[in-house]
Order: sequence, then C-alpha cells, then structure tokens
Amino acid sequence: MSPKPKALLVMNRGTFADQFDSTRLDRLAGLVDLGGQPWTDSLEDPAVAGRLADVEILLTSWGVPRLDAAALERMPNLRAVFHCAGTVRSFVTPELWDRGILVTNGADANAIPVAEFTFASIVLAGKKAQVLANDARTWREDWSYTTARGEVGNIGRVIGVVGFSRIGRRVVRLVQQLQDVTCLVHDPHADPAAVAAAGGRPVGLAELLAASDVVSIHAPALPETRHMIGAAELRAMKDHATLINTARGSLVDTRALEAECATGRIHALLDVTEPEPLPKDSVLYDLPNVVLTPHIAGSLGTETRRMSDAALNDLERYLTGEQLVAQVVSEDLSLSA
Repeated sequence: MSPKPKALLVMNRGTFADQFDSTRLDRLAGLVDLGGQPWTDSLEDPAVAGRLADVEILLTSWGVPRLDAAALERMPNLRAVFHCAGTVRSFVTPELWDRGILVTNGADANAIPVAEFTFASIVLAGKKAQVLANDARTWREDWSYTTARGEVGNIGRVIGVVGFSRIGRRVVRLVQQLQDVTCLVHDPHADPAAVAAAGGRPVGLAELLAASDVVSIHAPALPETRHMIGAAELRAMKDHATLINTARGSLVDTRALEAECATGRIHALLDVTEPEPLPKDSVLYDLPNVVLTPHIAGSLGTETRRMSDAALNDLERYLTGEQLVAQVVSEDLSLSA
C-alpha cells in the first residue's frame, strides 16, 4: 500500500475551528498524512516550515495567503489545492497555473445558502415585509402605512434574475414554487436552453428592469460588470419594485442607488455594498425602504462545513483517480467571481 500523501490545512484560526470539527478532521486523517500540526494560518509559521517541502496537498479556506512564486518554491511537491470556500481569486496566481497544480473550490456548496437567502428575500419583498417592518417604527399604532409601498402579494409576480450563475440558476428554480410566477433572466453568456430548462426566460437587461417586481443580482464582479446597475437602470425599474443584491457591491453604483432610494420610489435589500461596510454617513442606513444586512447570505457557521465536505469528497475522488466535481481552471475566472 502506497503511503498517504502529505497534506496541510491553511486558513485563519476561526475558519479552521468552524470548518473542521473532530468528525471532519478524522475523515481527513484517514485520507492523508497531516503530520504533527495539521493546520496553520501562515506559510511562514516555523511549526510547519520543515514540512512544506514534502506537502503534496493543501486544503485552504478564508485567510489563505497568495500562492505566488515564492510560496510555491517552498512547496516543490505541491500537486493539488482543495479550497473549502467560494472564489479562489484571492490566492491563485499565474505561477500556480503554470505549474499545473490542480485547484477545486466550494462555490457550488456556497451557492446553496445564498440562493436560500435570496429566495426568502424575494418572498419577503413580495409581502413588502422588511420595508413595512421599518415603517412600523415610525407609524406604530396607525396601520394606514401598509398600503403605501405598493401592491402586496406573491401571486403573479415577475422576478428578474441578473446573472445565470451557480446561485442565479438556483434562484430561478426556487422561484418556480411561487404561483403564476414569471422569471426573466439576463445573462449574455448563458445558454438560452439551460435558462428555459430552469424555468426562466432570457431577456435583455432593459426589458428585465422595466417588467420585474423584484430584481435579484447574481452576476460576477468583473471589470465589465462594475456599476452595471447605475442611475439609468435604477430609474428604469417599476415603482415599488425591489432590488436585491447578494452578489458583489461593485455591481451597483452606490451613489446612484442612494439618490434613487432617497425618493422612496423603489426598495432595496442589500447584503453587499460598495464600499463594505458603508460609511456611517450613508443615507442608506436611514431610509425605511432600504434593508441592510452585514454580508450574511453566504456560508456562515455550521453552513461552512458543507464546503469542507465538498472538498473532502473531491479529495477522495482525486486519490482514487475519479473525475472531480469542483475543479477550477484559469479560464473559468474570466466569467466567474
């Protein structure tokens, strides 16, 4: 029997504690050789310095440093990186790709809680629930405010999904639970047949904005998508429509959003902003038609272990020569976050 490959977990301390409980550490130890110290938050840690030359596999997550030429020279036997979180943009480098090192990520697993959060937000937006909850603090015992935020209900709604990403396609499928729903999808890179199979209808951005009761953003943060929702796009939205952003704050022009929301004409549910967090003097904090959450849609706490499990599943496939489920190649990063 061949010896187990040597492996190291590289992530910040809190993430390690959340993602690798005793059950997952035991499973990992059954697959690889973790040495005397299985985890570090720095490749400069003296406790692991002597092991780096023999490491073949890294399991990474939030807090992993960039794997640049200097780091890779210290790990000449590195063959694979199993990332137990979403995007790998923060640490992959051209040098890593040039060495042919295999990379996976947990983006599919991370898409689940974001899609769940988004669907819940869409349902609440149909009821105007969060915005009316803000209004209640002002109006209190006078319930006449309940008719001021537009028609309430989740039957016959038009839901616009911007970006048919891992998360976007899950959202398209989830909204099919709503009665008589129409789901419009804008993504110039999406296969129209795949959009239709999920229950959506491909349309241009202008048509989506003008028709949708709720607009949910799921596009990647790329140079060409920066501020894709600006002043003109916000003005194109229907009166009393809701903008939901659980993707990246840079997709929306914050100044334009502040100005449009200040009119009270549209609503916004924002889990991400630009900058993040918003400066304390942003008007968005004070507007009752705006709901801000502190970037909580993605995997948190116990949910992060789903990404660990996905990485361990692919690690098992790697060790047995099976096809991987979540492999990332450099070309993927041109169209994904």
